[in-house]
Amino acid sequence: MSIRRYLAALMLLLASTAASADSVVLIHGYLSSAATWHRNGIVAMLQQNGWPFAGHFGPLGFEPNSAGQMAPNRTYTVDIPWSHPVAFQADMLDNFLRQITARHPGEKIILVGHSAGGIAARMALVRGSVPEVSALITIASPHVGTPLAATALRKTDDWGPFSIVKGFFGGKIYHTVRRSRGALVDLLPPSAWNMLGWLNRQPHPDILYFSVVRSHGDRVVPPFSEDMNQVPALAGRSRLILSSSDHELTPMDGVIILDILRRLPTLEQAPSAPQETGTAP
Repeated sequence: MSIRRYLAALMLLLASTAASADSVVLIHGYLSSAATWHRNGIVAMLQQNGWPFAGHFGPLGFEPNSAGQMAPNRTYTVDIPWSHPVAFQADMLDNFLRQITARHPGEKIILVGHSAGGIAARMALVRGSVPEVSALITIASPHVGTPLAATALRKTDDWGPFSIVKGFFGGKIYHTVRRSRGALVDLLPPSAWNMLGWLNRQPHPDILYFSVVRSHGDRVVPPFSEDMNQVPALAGRSRLILSSSDHELTPMDGVIILDILRRLPTLEQAPSAPQETGTAP
C-alpha cells in the first residue's frame, strides 16, 4: 500500500475512533528544537486529526494557543536544553509536565520523544512524579547509547597540547559539540559507571511503551539501541514499530503517532499483552 493510500485510510479510521488520552507532548532531541515537529508536518497532521496545537513550553515560559486549549485532546511542544546533561533536561521536562497537569487535572499525558528526547523522557518518568503519563513513544532514541557520542567526545577532547589550535580552527560545529559534552557523555553505551547504565536498571512506571525503530539506514543510532526491550528494566514491555526512515523525523512519524493514538484505548485495557511488532508502510 502506498503512503498516500495508507494516510487516507488512517484518516478515515481516525475520524470514527475516539481517542483515550488528552495531551500529547512532543520532545525534540540533540542539536534540535521544538520547531522540528512543525517543520516536518507532524504538528499539522495531529491537528488535522483531532489533536490541535495547544501551546509551547520553553525557557521563556509558556506560549498558549487558545483554540487548542479548549479542545478535548491536544498537542504541546517543548524546548529542553539539549546541550545539558540528561538529568537537567529531564528536570525541565518534568516542570513542563507539572504545568500541563495543572492546566488539565486528572487528564492523561502521552510523551513522544525523538532521539535523545526519548532518553530525557525516560529520565523524567524515573525521577519525576507525574502520575498522569499513560504512554511513552520513542522514535530513533539511543536507549543503549550510540557510538557517535564517543566519537564526538574524542574529536573534541581538548586536554592535549594543541587545544588552543583546535579551538581556533574547529569551526561552529566543533564549538557546538564541545559545549554539549555533558549531554554526549550521557549518550554513551551503558556501563556500571555512567548515566545510561544507571537509568536502564531503574524501575520504570507501569505505562505503555512504544519503540519506533529505524530498521534501515540510521547512521546516528544503531537500530538495536532504539528498541526499549534492550533496556533491562523494560525487557519485553515495549511494543516495536519498524520504520525504514533515516534518523531524522519525517511525516511518516506523524502517521505512526496517529496510529498509536488510535490503538491506545484498546491497549490500555490489556496493558500486559505480549510484545507486538508492526511495520510502517
